[in-house]
Amino acid sequence: MLRVRWLGRVPYEEAHTLQQALHARGDENHLLLLEHPHVFTLGAHADDRHVLVDPAEVGAAVVRTDRGGDVTYHGPGQLVGYPVLGVPMGPGAVPGHVHRVEQVVVDALADLGVEAGRLDGYPGVWVEPGGSRPRKICAIGVRVSRGRSMHGFALNVDPDLGWFGRIVPCGIADKAVTSLAAEGVRVPMARVVDVVAAHAARLWSTGGVVERQDVAWPESGTSARRGAAVLSGPSGPSDAGGGGERLRVRLRQAGVRPEAGVAVSARKPEHLRVKAHMGPEFQALRRTMRSLELVTVCEEAGCPNIFECWADGTATFMINGERCTRACGFCQVDTRKPLAQDPAEPAHVAEAVDRLGLAHAVVTAVARDDLSDGGAGAFAATIGAIRARTPGVAVEVLVPDCKGDPRSLAAIVDARPDVFNHNLETVARLQRAVRPSAGYARSLAVLARAKDAGLVTKSGIILGMGESAGEVLGALADLRGVGVDIVTLGQYLRPSAAHLPVARWWSPAEFDELRDAGRAMGIPHVEASPLTRSSYHARSAAAAATGITASVNAAAPAPAAVAGP
Repeated sequence: MLRVRWLGRVPYEEAHTLQQALHARGDENHLLLLEHPHVFTLGAHADDRHVLVDPAEVGAAVVRTDRGGDVTYHGPGQLVGYPVLGVPMGPGAVPGHVHRVEQVVVDALADLGVEAGRLDGYPGVWVEPGGSRPRKICAIGVRVSRGRSMHGFALNVDPDLGWFGRIVPCGIADKAVTSLAAEGVRVPMARVVDVVAAHAARLWSTGGVVERQDVAWPESGTSARRGAAVLSGPSGPSDAGGGGERLRVRLRQAGVRPEAGVAVSARKPEHLRVKAHMGPEFQALRRTMRSLELVTVCEEAGCPNIFECWADGTATFMINGERCTRACGFCQVDTRKPLAQDPAEPAHVAEAVDRLGLAHAVVTAVARDDLSDGGAGAFAATIGAIRARTPGVAVEVLVPDCKGDPRSLAAIVDARPDVFNHNLETVARLQRAVRPSAGYARSLAVLARAKDAGLVTKSGIILGMGESAGEVLGALADLRGVGVDIVTLGQYLRPSAAHLPVARWWSPAEFDELRDAGRAMGIPHVEASPLTRSSYHARSAAAAATGITASVNAAAPAPAAVAGP
């Protein structure tokens, strides 16, 4: 099988982290298709002098990476493809892989109306390679190690070609760079992605089996409609489509009809109704939280399991205040301007953990994009405070993405939580509609960083916002691909008419099927039921996953081969 993903615009380092994770897993073929923000990348043996400007002055990042070749440019209007594949090793393995990558592009260009080919001695794809003025339209740079490939191709669709004048492209000073648009072929990126994906599937899929997922395109197009779900459910009053015009626009771009969802006034199925049990344990935990001026996500997010969990003496502490800087379409946490951080909060959480006699403490937070570290320092401080006061307590954290900043995420990882949780939340197609300030590739990269550091990793998906069963399976495969140990799957419950509509109610039997499918993929533990939430049965899930993953040993790396422009 070949898993094809259109990921939209992704920072270079996030895409590289995702590639590394998929490469390390080593048992499935992937093709990541995306654009990058402006960036100059330098291969393993590139000459720094071939960057002719100060990158900071022109608004570009510069990254030295582990592919072959010299310097190249990536930016908007350029389709970047990263095939992460098994490569049969032997004499000529790397040149053969480069040849196949080139062939995918050559065949795709022919379908798009541009005749192109190879130029002897110069990797990549060229227009008029046998003429007096050959022009490079696609750069190639790869790395092959342990029989697996990374990196790939950068096809110029309609980028600003002036950026190539700021470098010596691929170290070649005497040959021009071109694009589809410069050759007179103006086609939308969605069309190019479809054509490239089709040719890649013919070459790299096993038995012709391809599984494709796309982050929805900003405008309507063929790929924006791929996998679109018409929401099932009873027709109801106009409150079914609430959430504001921007939210409705994003949903429609993702192929979802918000007006066809379950009405806010519709009665929930019996399996989603929870009885309130406010016994002495519940009341005691509430008093402890109030006395220490702490916030729980159980209350702020309206978790349906609050009575069960609190009666059992467990709760999820929410740090960094109770106001979030993001407005995800499914979440009811307060989004007014955040207040200043409370420096005593880590100590208060540690005291509550001690007073409640917890064996497994879960700590989460609102997103704090207003803070330079995204709130990561408070996570590290809270982990440290709990460990200092109650050394035997396991600490699980459910973290925001901290805008993908490696230093901020490292602060949390270096505090060594027992479980590192970051939620994917939904399938690729619905990401922009459901959580427009986040990113599908970014979330996978966050989890990959934590896994690479040796932590037990966890993620969750909410069902019932317009996804199909096939898309959920694709998301589970992606989580498995980056090594996630624990996955939670639960039913979305609409907090108000201003939030995303419920597309449909998933049945308990369907959750059972998804749980079994996730485990069959190799995910060590899948917690799936209509009422499952990120921290539901957190302690038992961690114990189950840890027991399975403790014996996993990483293979020693083998030498790598690189080739490039």
